[in-house]
Amino acid sequence: MSASDVYSIEVEGCEIKVTNPDKPMWPEAGINKALYLQKLVALAPYLLPYCKDRYMTAIRYPDGAGGKAFYQKNAPEPLPPYVRTAVRDQVRYVVADTLPTLLWMGNLAALEFHPSFEYIGGEEPAEWVLDIDPSESLRGRLMEAVSLIGEALEGMGIASVPKTSGATGVQIVIPVRKGYSFAQLRKAGGFVGKYLSEKYPKLFTIERLIKNRKDLIYVDYVQHAAGKSLSAPYTPRGRPEATVSTPLTWDEVRKGADPRAFTLQTIEARLADKGDLIGQVPKQSLEAILQFLK
Repeated sequence: MSASDVYSIEVEGCEIKVTNPDKPMWPEAGINKALYLQKLVALAPYLLPYCKDRYMTAIRYPDGAGGKAFYQKNAPEPLPPYVRTAVRDQVRYVVADTLPTLLWMGNLAALEFHPSFEYIGGEEPAEWVLDIDPSESLRGRLMEAVSLIGEALEGMGIASVPKTSGATGVQIVIPVRKGYSFAQLRKAGGFVGKYLSEKYPKLFTIERLIKNRKDLIYVDYVQHAAGKSLSAPYTPRGRPEATVSTPLTWDEVRKGADPRAFTLQTIEARLADKGDLIGQVPKQSLEAILQFLK
């Protein structure tokens, strides 16, 4: 590594070393590391709120998107003094709560950020999430299925926001008030999944075993649990197209939005136009559905 391959930048009073700035991170999209770090600066005001005070699992791609990747749970050493960590189940996680920490992780080729469902030091869910990931044969009906889930939730008096995973699926995010448990949300999710699979038996299933799903769209409410994580809103993904996990409007869903259209090249203009769609939804009360389930 030559001296020209390393330089330092100062961000919020912290010195961040940048190595191999010309290294391709998304070769097909023409994004090198220096450009990626610039994109992270633009994403930070939207991404960091969904990472703050949570245990962070990063997915690192040392050779860029499309190359080998690995999950990073334990904080790598050495750690800069500005990087905060938190321990859960003997794992020392990075807490991605500042721009310097985000850029430090980006320099380590962390292309994806997957925060925990719960906040540090507690067992209470930060939000309620339903994960929808169809089989290849039903990918063309993904947005139709997501729209039906949104309609079902709305009929129960629950406002929600769909977001692309940045990969092949969509997650339904429901901001919730404090005080609910994962057990309560799983019970509610099971009810929603059963309702959908009974009303639309040719489209939905809550069958966990892949071999028994018969090419139906699985409504995953089980993985929403303490100790697990999911791609954050506004995280890039290690896909060749440089896709970003992006919240959508319900109108975009009904019009059949293509998840591949939301990328690091397009996200800044979208955020300037629409802002954070999840942050615009009030935290929901689930008392009605929980009382019904009693």
